[in-house]
Amino acid sequence: MRSAPRLAAVLSTVSALALALAACGSDAGSGPSGAAPAPGQSGFTPPELEALKSLGASEGQVNIVHWAGYAEDGSNDPKVDWVTPFEKASGCQVNSKLAGTSDEMVNLMRTGEYDAVSASGDASLRLIAGGTVAPVNTSLIPNYADVFEGLKNKPWNSVNGVSYGVPHGRGANLLMWRTDVVKPAPDSWSVVFDAASPYKGKITAYDSPIYIADAAVYLMATKPELGIKNPYALDDTQFQAAVDLLKQQRQLVGEYWSDYTKEVQAFKSGDSVAGTTWQVIANVAKGDGATVEVTLPKEGSTGWSDTWMVAAKAKNPNCAYKWLDWIISPKANAQVAEYFGEAPSNAKSCELTADPKHCDTFHATDEDYFSKVWYWTTPIAQCLDGRTDVTCKDYAEWTRAWTEIKG
Repeated sequence: MRSAPRLAAVLSTVSALALALAACGSDAGSGPSGAAPAPGQSGFTPPELEALKSLGASEGQVNIVHWAGYAEDGSNDPKVDWVTPFEKASGCQVNSKLAGTSDEMVNLMRTGEYDAVSASGDASLRLIAGGTVAPVNTSLIPNYADVFEGLKNKPWNSVNGVSYGVPHGRGANLLMWRTDVVKPAPDSWSVVFDAASPYKGKITAYDSPIYIADAAVYLMATKPELGIKNPYALDDTQFQAAVDLLKQQRQLVGEYWSDYTKEVQAFKSGDSVAGTTWQVIANVAKGDGATVEVTLPKEGSTGWSDTWMVAAKAKNPNCAYKWLDWIISPKANAQVAEYFGEAPSNAKSCELTADPKHCDTFHATDEDYFSKVWYWTTPIAQCLDGRTDVTCKDYAEWTRAWTEIKG
């Protein structure tokens, strides 16, 4: 596992990333089935754009927008560099731009100055809907063949069977608890949602409107009469049930977190004893001496996955395609997944991580594990579960409700 100081530099931006789920233009939600949406259920019809048909000569450069830790060139740490080898092998100079939020990423891509982007689920779908990115011809990306099948042609990186990028990696939102306080070891989100939880005042929850989906996942399992089929597709009744549950939880919550360092400190001090987290944060907490463990609860969980995409009007499309192929190549993908703290997308990467247990820790090869994860997707008024007889709550309404929930 990477060192905590290096992790700190990465996660400061990751926290901003996760909080930036925005309200416009989305695709169908991704569920435990992992299935791509059926035609007509995507929530929008993308502009008719063509993928690159064949590769030509390298243009000499590629301009990319990315999250921190995704395009390391040795400037942050001389030992961490997968950009320089790419430049030497491809003849494409990488000009990179860090994005702090999904909104910033979308706006940067709309300028037309960038060729490729590492987009989160909400950003990727807005970029597709707006015609900012084009379909990707995966036959021109040899390493795509080795990407885990569980990440291919999914609702956050494709529309109606058309691929719009290559998967970068993935992770789940987990339940973390203090092992010396919370006993027996929990296997359910009930420890953070049940009004009778014995840990009142020491529960922590993720500070973002998208957390409403976590409540919906719990309700899917515990109140099947609500008929929730997708935690990002909530009608009036379903949405109100999720909001009511979170208002009830508000009485249990001691602190909402968005800054990973505060969550680590809270679990170390005992101010927090149970709540939602990421595997990489749990690793840091353990490294700092906190007595914690994590699990993917029996009800399932929310999660995330990012996608490398190519601009519809890329000035350097050949170098962009070369970059997409490189970043999911076994060695480079192993490096970035280990540095960032996530499961790699390339199945061959697990043999190349410095920590031989990295892929086990992040469940990279465990499709059954990820079948229980609902990947973040921005809610829209068109119900993402395929219903056409009702209107679902869009992200703007989720945002308003989250302000009300927190009080």
